[in-house]
Amino acid sequence: MVCFFCSLSISLFAQSDSTRFNVAGNCNMCKKRIETAVKGPAVTLADWNVKSKVMTINFDPRQITADQLHQKIAQVGHDTDNITADKAVYEKLPGCCLYDRNMKEGNLKADSHKGHR
Repeated sequence: MVCFFCSLSISLFAQSDSTRFNVAGNCNMCKKRIETAVKGPAVTLADWNVKSKVMTINFDPRQITADQLHQKIAQVGHDTDNITADKAVYEKLPGCCLYDRNMKEGNLKADSHKGHR
């Protein structure tokens, strides 16, 4: 019985992966939109840090890929390290959420929207 539970916990642990990447955004409205975009049964943690612009996701790689997670975020108007959101979707974001699209990879951490949290 103990061996069964040990093997079960090992197999559950092996079915989880984690990724961290930059996501452009400005405020807590962005945070909610970005985190909600990836939530689902395959994701056990979705946390976007407003200040650092870093997204941390724990997920089941048998159900979703890291590339699909990037795509889900881009579909709601936020650029990631790997995918640029469609311009039309970006332009529909609330005014406070319109981040500086000229920022390139590695510069997404810059705070382009001071004073709004």
